[in-house]
Order: sequence, then C-alpha cells, then structure tokens
Amino acid sequence: MKEAVISDRIGKRFRKGIYMNREYSWLLFNKRVLEQSQDLTNPILERCRFISIFTSNLDEFFMVRVGSLWNEMLTSPDEKENKTDLTASEQLEGICDYVRKLYPIRTRYYSRLRKELSLHGIKIMTDTDLTGRQKEICERIFTDSVLPLLSPLVLDAKHPLMQFENKQEYMLYELEKEGRRMVGVMKVHPGLDRIYRIGEGKKVRLMPLEEMIRAFGDKAFTGYDVKDKLYLRVTRNADFDTQIDDTDLEHDYPEQMKQKVDSRATQCAVRLETDREDSKLLEFAKKLLHLPSKFCFVSPNFFRYNFLGNLAGYIPDEQKADMLYKPFSGAEVFTGSSVIDEIFRRDLFLSYPYDSMSTLVKLLEECTVDDRVQSVQITIYRLASHSRIAELLCKASENGKQVTVVIELSARFDEENNMYFADKLKNAGCTIIYGMGNYKVHSKILSVVLKEKDNIKYITHLGTGNYNESTSKQYTDLNILTSDRLIGEDAVAFFQNIAIANTDFSYERLLVAPKTLKSGIIALIDEETEKAKRGQNAVILAKMNSLTDKEMIDKFAEASEAGVQITLIVRGICCLVPGIEGKTDNIKIISIVGRFLEHSRVYVFGEGSERKMYISSADLMTRNVSKRVEIAAPVLDAEIADRIYDDLQTMLTDNVKASKLCSDGKYRRVETLGEMVDAQQQFIIEATEEAAL
Repeated sequence: MKEAVISDRIGKRFRKGIYMNREYSWLLFNKRVLEQSQDLTNPILERCRFISIFTSNLDEFFMVRVGSLWNEMLTSPDEKENKTDLTASEQLEGICDYVRKLYPIRTRYYSRLRKELSLHGIKIMTDTDLTGRQKEICERIFTDSVLPLLSPLVLDAKHPLMQFENKQEYMLYELEKEGRRMVGVMKVHPGLDRIYRIGEGKKVRLMPLEEMIRAFGDKAFTGYDVKDKLYLRVTRNADFDTQIDDTDLEHDYPEQMKQKVDSRATQCAVRLETDREDSKLLEFAKKLLHLPSKFCFVSPNFFRYNFLGNLAGYIPDEQKADMLYKPFSGAEVFTGSSVIDEIFRRDLFLSYPYDSMSTLVKLLEECTVDDRVQSVQITIYRLASHSRIAELLCKASENGKQVTVVIELSARFDEENNMYFADKLKNAGCTIIYGMGNYKVHSKILSVVLKEKDNIKYITHLGTGNYNESTSKQYTDLNILTSDRLIGEDAVAFFQNIAIANTDFSYERLLVAPKTLKSGIIALIDEETEKAKRGQNAVILAKMNSLTDKEMIDKFAEASEAGVQITLIVRGICCLVPGIEGKTDNIKIISIVGRFLEHSRVYVFGEGSERKMYISSADLMTRNVSKRVEIAAPVLDAEIADRIYDDLQTMLTDNVKASKLCSDGKYRRVETLGEMVDAQQQFIIEATEEAAL
C-alpha cells in the first residue's frame, strides 16, 4: 500500500491535464518490460531475459535521457518542458524517486526467478550456498581464470585518484597495512565470463562473476588486511551534441564524430550503483565522483543481469526445450526466380519477423548482376555486425552499378559500427553521404533504377525498420516493395535532395520530414476532424513506438473533442493521457510488450473507400517530425492495406500482452474476457500455416 501511495504521488507530479511527462512515461514502459519477467505465459528462461532487457534499457536511459537533463540543468536551469512545465532539475528529482522504487522490484522479481530456476535443476549460487568441495572448485576457477584479469590498485600519493569508466564494475576495498589505512580499487575486466558452471551432472550449478569476486577478490591484495569492501558501477553521461561544424576543414565529419564518441568515457557521472549503502567507502566514491546522493542506488545482487539471457547455453538441450520460446524463423514470402520481375507485376509486402528478410536480400542479389539495374541508393541507420546487405552493396558497386549509401554516423551507440561500414563501402567504390547537414537521416528507403531499352523503371523499398538482418528477427516492422512510378520518382528526388542538403521539397506521394511529414499528418487529422463536425463517421487508427510531440497531441485532442474515434497502439513513451472528460474521452490507447519488440509505425485515417494509410520510419516525436529526415509512404495496394488493417485489429483484441493507458496515467493489463489472444503468437501461427501451403 505504501509503495502504491508513493507511486501515485510521483505520477501526479509528472502529469498535467492531458499531458504526461516523457521521461516518466518511458519509465512506466520499462516497468512493463520488467513485469514480463513475472508473466507465466512466457517460458522461464525468456522471463529471465526480460530482467536483462529492463536493465540494459535503464542503463541507456541514464546515459542518454538523464545525461541530457543533466546538461540542461547546468545550462538552462529555468527552462521548462512544454507539456508538464517541469524544469530539468524537477524531472531529475522525480526520475530518481521513481527509479529508487524499481530497484527493489527487480531484486524481488529476480529472487522469485532464482527460486523457480532451482525447481528446474538450475541453481544460481552465492558464497553462502557453496559446500566445502564447491568452494574449493570456485576458488580454483577464480585463481586460474579470474584473478589474472583483475587490475588491483592501491590509491596512494602516486595514484591519488581513480577514473571509474562508464558501466565498468569495480570492487573498492578499505585496506590496512602496518597501521596505515588506504583504499584499494580493483577493476573487473570486461572480457571475463559472466558466469561459471560448478561441477557436472544433471543439476546445473552456476556461480556469477560478482559472487566469485565477493567471495575471493581479497586474494588480489596479498599482504593487506581487508576491513571493508564495496562493489560498484558508475554510469556516465553519454549525451553529446551531434551538430557538426561545417567550417572545420581540418577534420572531416567521421573524425569529428569519433572524437565525440571517445568523449563519452570521460563525461560526468550520472548514476552510482553499489551493492551496499552501509559503507564508508560509499562516501569516498560519491566524493570522488562529485555525485549527489539522489543519484546513488543500491542493487544487492548484480548491476548487470545480462548473464540471465545466456543461461540456456549452460543447460542440456533436453532440459531447456520447454524453458524457451518455440523456435520460429520468418516465412519466405517469395520463392520464384526473379524478385525484380515479380515486383513489376505486383507490390510485395513483408512483415518482420513473421516474414523473412530474404526477399529483400534476394532483390539486392539480383541487383548486383541484372544488366537492367543502373543504380542502387539506400539509407543506412543501423546495420547488423555481419551484414549481408552491406556485402551486396559492395558487390553491386564492384560490378559497375552506381551505388549511393546515405549512412548516418550519429546513430546513437552505432557510430563506430557505421564508421566501419562507411569505410568498407567507400573502399568498394560506393558513393558515401554522411546524412544531411544537422538533420539525422532516419528514413528507411531503397531505390533501384532500371533501364529496359529506352524506358526507365523504378523499384522502391519503403519500411519502418532498419536494414538489419539481426533485428529483423526480433523487431516487428512493415515493408513494401513497389514499382509505382510516382513513388520511384519521389525516391530518386529524395536521394538527390539528400546529396545537396535540400529539405525544402514537396514530393508527389511521400511525406518527408522535416518539411511535409508533420504537416501532412496534421492535414489528415484535420480531415477527420471536419468529417466529425459534419456529423459523419470519423476514425483514426495509429501504431507507433512513441508519442511526444505537443502539437500532434493537441491535434488528437482537438479531433477527440469533435467526436473523432481515435485508437492508438503506442508501445513506449506516450505523453497523451486518454479518457479526460471533454478533452480526450474519445481516445483509447494500448501498449503491447511481448516476445518481439513492436517497432512498426502505421497511420490510418478514415474507413472503407475513404481510408488513407501510411507506413513510416517516424514516430510522432518532435525529434522525428521536425529534426530528422523521415518518410511516411502511402499504402497503395488495397490487398496490402487490408492485411495491415486486419493485423492492427488483431492487436486491439490482444488480452495477453496488452496494457491500456487509463485516465489516471496508469497502465493496467487488458482484462481477459473469453478466449485469450496473444497477437504476436497469432501472427506466428498464421505465418507458419501460410509457409506450409
């Protein structure tokens, strides 16, 4: 009860009228991720994985969002965000209060999973669990495999300070030798295994690295008496300005970006995690980091839970089959001889991960050798570390095709990967364009220009997700391959405008940010609003990852007041509160968190013959619609539009993985009435059945 009261108090601080604070809404989303670890419809090892996802999400939140607010607190302390009128300092205060609630919840959930794993014959050990024989085994593992990779250091006159690296774990020691007290620091090498198996047999006994170090780490300080010790990890601000200096002719753009990426290691600390709070060493660490107490959090077990996602590797196959999701690979949509010729006959639709990316890969394979293909142009935001798509672009260029790659070097945390591929593609002869001025290019578009005799033809791929083979198996995304001439001409114009940094252009079919996407969506909302005012049936159905832009929120509220029936599927951040009487009472919002990460964006206006549908790379966030180059593409093929619409309707019936956002700003699980519907599982079944035909 006390926890609920605190949560309500924090929640009210982050709401104002029809608006909810962006950061708070994200924290609510990540809590829904954490709750999947307790959802019994997920197999046990998959539930473990959700704790790992929750933790890595929270790490990035502190590095990026807390880091950004920290910068704002220092540079613009009186500035207020435009929806709930909170300053950066007030937002940070509320974030810390709420996150302090999440830590014990995670600890409690982990404890439950640990007990359940034990019932399955998988025991995650602590020092107190070890028998004498097991302790000997652990100590030998520590001495042989762990200790050589630890870096102990005693702070003294020659080593007075310690630079704690971002997300790197350390053990602090209070040491005594010959009557002198000093501090020892031991860096935990990032290359060490996160977990070690103890013994053999059917029962799987696992000792995490943290427990190993707590038990035997004192051995690194031979000759000292250990009086106290504290395990800790520091999170540093990773938010930096991605604006480039066009007048800096001494350094090219990749060099400027590399310098900025390297600066992350030394930016200020925004979070300190420790395994205890009753230690004098904690005060030493806070003083060293210049970090206020509100940014310090206690996590008694682990700071990283990524080992939970790798438990399956330690369990015999016959034991773990029922502990994981049943294997699934996307269906092959096209199995004919030529994707190019098929697209000239009809539009193709791919829905990842239910459909395989193989059709798109096959298209690129054909482009490398088809004499009709004159040019290939593509936007790259995130690539898989081993990218078949990058290989095929290189091959196409080497085979004489004109290949242009717009690669975004400032894709957060993928900067170095993109720099690597930019060099690889450039060396293969591709023309490389590093975005458009100070706009991030987040669009997902592939343009192929072909020539048959004297006729120019076009094939265009438009999608909601990255050209990334890895994430296409984990994220839900929609893709259309079309030979529509107007879209093809728009695509060619799009790349020409990128090349000359021209954003002031209106396209025939495509809505392109920053110029026409937002205004185009608003015009479509206004159409429905006017229909409602005339007493006509008016509906809006949309799916996105995040909704934060105030003008878009106000437009939805205006439409709701006019009587437009609005249904939104918003996975993550949602700054619009539905159900507020007289304002948003015609708006319904749900969030689906399940096996796959819901990533597709779809915007539907009207019904029946008047229906207009777009798929997009853009969420309705200010950064997407105003500060990035994004595309919303119309769905012209009626059969594809019907398929997408039917899938959205299935999602709206989900009563297993869906939560509804209520007028009090809380998310509540959708009530299970009648048959249980897990939309993602339903799509897997349908894809499997179609593949079998």
